[in-house]
Amino acid sequence: MKNVTGLRCVICQKVYQPDEVLYVCPDHGNEGILDVQYDYDAIRAELGGQLPGASGGMFAYRPFLPVAENVPAPPLVVGGTPLQEATRLAQAVGVAELWLKDDGRNPTASLKDRASAVAIMKAQELGAEIVTTASTGNAAAALAGLAASMGQKTVIFVPKSAPAAKIAQLLVYGATVLLVEGTYDDAFDLCLAATETFGWYCRNTGYNPYMAEGKKTVTFELYAQLKQQRESDAPPITHLFVSVGDGCIISGVYKGVRDLVATGFLSQMPKIVGVQAAGSAFLHDAWLNDEAVLTKLPIAANTVADSISAGLPRDRIKAMTAVRQTEGAFITVTDAQILAAIPALAQGSGVFAEPASAATYAGFQKAVQSGLIGPEARVALILTGNGLKDVNSAMKAVGEAITVPPEITAVERIFGQ
Repeated sequence: MKNVTGLRCVICQKVYQPDEVLYVCPDHGNEGILDVQYDYDAIRAELGGQLPGASGGMFAYRPFLPVAENVPAPPLVVGGTPLQEATRLAQAVGVAELWLKDDGRNPTASLKDRASAVAIMKAQELGAEIVTTASTGNAAAALAGLAASMGQKTVIFVPKSAPAAKIAQLLVYGATVLLVEGTYDDAFDLCLAATETFGWYCRNTGYNPYMAEGKKTVTFELYAQLKQQRESDAPPITHLFVSVGDGCIISGVYKGVRDLVATGFLSQMPKIVGVQAAGSAFLHDAWLNDEAVLTKLPIAANTVADSISAGLPRDRIKAMTAVRQTEGAFITVTDAQILAAIPALAQGSGVFAEPASAATYAGFQKAVQSGLIGPEARVALILTGNGLKDVNSAMKAVGEAITVPPEITAVERIFGQ
């Protein structure tokens, strides 16, 4: 970790050396999430003053990552996911530009592969026998898949209500899966207890400070791809939209923006807009009412978008900072709007997104309709997971297929011949 200068507590601002603490600031218990600090001059010099392209995947940006030089990256290629311009959707909704960063194209089909790659490397750096996490599905699948590629054992805590496709991924990859009879928050707390009891290495977001560092690489790729695909004199992207549950992805996206500004690879920050399900709107409500997220009581979360269902977002301090420091916003969408966004996004761009990912597009639509962003906006959406993760939800959003006998007359009847 040659470019890491320290770990700063987001509550008290105390800075620790990386070998002083493992996860959190000891003065604040499990809430004392740390922010990784870097020597940005050294990073820029190591990169030769040029931001690498995205084709090499997330480890093209290794100087920005808090992993030891002698630890190999997982053999699965994480990152390098496509960025496409969605011209038809931009015109239909009414903005100047719309870009889709499709992170459902990662090895286990979600953005969370980026964090899990770093988690496995940190575990190997420490010689940990077992890596554990709590998840509603995607983080667990990411950890199990990346661990399998490195021969690392995993124990994973998942709410019993998680979609079957996500649980199947875990079992196929060889993880030990514990289905928790409770919520994601229950699974999170049980995972922390097991971490302390058994000495396992914990991947939990909003607890392990290195997870946002893996997720931030989506921002590096986004801007490298924008530079390659847009005209050199094109105006900058004005807004970044991302769905929010536990808060780690949005905090990672913001950390990526901060890193790019600090190294001189980006001159202007976009406004970051966090999209929450109406049934899991802890951060939106705190932002709207100017509440202190550290002391705000948990809510009862309930949404079809399981990946962004969190009664108490664990990375809530960083998530709120991401929105406030960029003069962005939080916005909520209903489950009905999320489900409607799945086919709308797919039919307008060819990208099939799971509910938590489609929520980003639903939030973008609502932001335009409500006047939060105007027709001059140039927008990028971070799409976090593939639609095959939750086919049942997708089926709720579309009509039934038509059954016909193997006769041309049946087809003629449908199409009016």
